[in-house]
Amino acid sequence: MFHDTEIIDFHSHFGQIMPEWLKNHAPPYHALSEKRQQIARGFAMQYNAQWRDAWDMPVPERGQQTPEELAHRWARELDENGISKIVWVTGMGNDTLGKVCAMYPDKFIGMAHHDPFAPNAADEMERCIKTYGFRAFKTIGPWLSRPINDPALYPLWEVCAAYETPVLIHFGILGSGGGIANHINMNPMMIHDVAKMFPDVTFVVPHFGCGYITDTLMLCWACGNVCIDTSGSNQWVRWVQGQETTQTLFRKYLETIGPSRILFGTDSSWFPRGFSMRYLQDQWRDLVDLNVPRSTLEAIFGGNARRLLKLG
Repeated sequence: MFHDTEIIDFHSHFGQIMPEWLKNHAPPYHALSEKRQQIARGFAMQYNAQWRDAWDMPVPERGQQTPEELAHRWARELDENGISKIVWVTGMGNDTLGKVCAMYPDKFIGMAHHDPFAPNAADEMERCIKTYGFRAFKTIGPWLSRPINDPALYPLWEVCAAYETPVLIHFGILGSGGGIANHINMNPMMIHDVAKMFPDVTFVVPHFGCGYITDTLMLCWACGNVCIDTSGSNQWVRWVQGQETTQTLFRKYLETIGPSRILFGTDSSWFPRGFSMRYLQDQWRDLVDLNVPRSTLEAIFGGNARRLLKLG
């Protein structure tokens, strides 16, 4: 418990291994010469160092632990920080994540995260629901080589509708400095027509819209089945027009979509940082400073996730 409130982290990553299928959709930057790749990596490393300094974050550990070792470490991390449950939006592939979640079914909740354009994507989603009890589907728009509103994905959305499983889609800038800022799936409006056609599927846009504030708000206005999550440091606010902060984003979304469509997340993924308690503390303070009622805090930090994922 945190301030006598159940905390469910709706958005975190188990491990940092890129699924093999993502490489098939990745932009052809790998074709750059080694010299140019080093220059690009230098831009990203500089930004990452600045970000870690601003948030007092340690350098990520090198080397990999087995999934079982990492699961035990995360379970201890949740207990030490008073976190009720964590939702893994990715996790070294569906089968690995399914086995990990089975180790701690009272703490870990999994999302399927396979290639949505794979020929068997819909069947794979149903398999993950039945075999592993996965509660949602996650994909990253700017990593896909085809439009997210392609009718080829309709069978996948039909499965999500049939099992009432939400869909989390990352839109907006991707990665740290030197990442992706231009892509056909960058704007969350790409899901507008799909959300209209599948009103029985809840679509979640993470990171407050990740650079696309107005478009995310317009999408939420048009589609009552669209929610947002608050995950990450949300450092992208420094790169948009105006004087936005996480607190002003909370105020705007509370004034428009209300507290029932906002889900807390941290985007935690690596050690030794572990669970990003700093994000929880800062977002809690932002909302308390806005003088929201206790019911709003309970909804955003756990209640909405419990309801949306049907956790009882």
